[in-house]
Amino acid sequence: MQNMKTRPFDLNAIRKDFPTLSVSVRGKPLVYLDNAATTLKPKSVIRALNRYYKDECSNVHRGVHYLSEKATAEYERAREKISHFINARLSSEIIFTRGTTDAINIVAQSYGRTFLKAGDEILISHMEHHSNIVPWQILCEEKGCVLKVAPVNDAGELILDEFKKLVNPKTRFISIVYVSNSLGTINPIKEIIDFAHAHKIPVLVDAAQAVGHRAIDVRGLDCDFLAFSGHKLFGPTGVGVLYGKEDLLNAMPPAQGGGDMIATVTFEKTTYNVLPYKFEAGTPPIAGVIGLGAAVDYVRSIGFENIGTHEKELLEYGTRALKAIPGLRLIGTAQHKASILSFVLDKIHPHDLGTLVDEQGVAIRTGHHCTMPLMARFNVPATARASLAFYNTKKEIDSLVAAIYKAKKVFT
Repeated sequence: MQNMKTRPFDLNAIRKDFPTLSVSVRGKPLVYLDNAATTLKPKSVIRALNRYYKDECSNVHRGVHYLSEKATAEYERAREKISHFINARLSSEIIFTRGTTDAINIVAQSYGRTFLKAGDEILISHMEHHSNIVPWQILCEEKGCVLKVAPVNDAGELILDEFKKLVNPKTRFISIVYVSNSLGTINPIKEIIDFAHAHKIPVLVDAAQAVGHRAIDVRGLDCDFLAFSGHKLFGPTGVGVLYGKEDLLNAMPPAQGGGDMIATVTFEKTTYNVLPYKFEAGTPPIAGVIGLGAAVDYVRSIGFENIGTHEKELLEYGTRALKAIPGLRLIGTAQHKASILSFVLDKIHPHDLGTLVDEQGVAIRTGHHCTMPLMARFNVPATARASLAFYNTKKEIDSLVAAIYKAKKVFT
């Protein structure tokens, strides 16, 4: 991955980069602990979006006027940045999508429809987000494939031996989450990919919850596909990335038809554009892509070593603080975890808890987190989830704890 000089980690200065952190909620300073749902946006990303709409607003590709050429250059520069960010071999292996869900659906519908047949098995895990379950179910219903699910233990860890036992000559595809959005579990992705490739099975990695918190090297991992969303990477909503190895993307048909993915069109026959445009039908999320490029620059300026160190401290501090609350039980206690704390509290439904802590200005997420099968595995209808980012503080965790104690008083 391309080197970039990181700045000293100054938490106060970093927090000033995010305007939303200065917002007041119900008369109290905002405590934003919902980063697994979406991250806040730094000023540099907001400026990039504003600059495009104010000074460069035009459609990309094929235009010969100044604004179109300017917008196209910025758009393709963002592709180069993202290619370096995840260490892709070629920038043409970076496909812009609407997000992780869109990216997974593209692979399911294009690769799956083309290369999978009745009786073939697709392997996922019990901790997958719905976006890494439902597309494969749709494909299985259409093609007659079989969806297999690897179990997790009571700590929320993938049972790797059971995962490997499910691999057999019928296994034709594996799609696996890197970091669980509900549990924070970090899966041993490299080991999974190496095992799969030893059996000649391609692997898609859902990196939505990983991309903003740890360095990703697609060539080091040797994954065949990788998907992530811009809004989980401190960038805009409505934009994401599908990485795919060049030979696989070339072998796959377009997932959608329309402008920009064509080379020639007649009423008798259409020929398709080269990568990456073959998979980018229609007007793309131009502003979102440019904003995502700015987000990549920002994250790289902070540095993943700094991000990892700070978030690890927050996770350890938050784990101790929450465990000390009587009647609170953490859901997801994997040995290798990202900065996500899911929990349930005796006698208080997570939705009620979320409402009560919001009255104290604390934003957390409550519900099934688009992982209903996982909630069933832990025999809970929902959890409360506090998810941390590098701009969060220990004081904010203290505010969460204080808000939980106030909520408990309402129910006692």
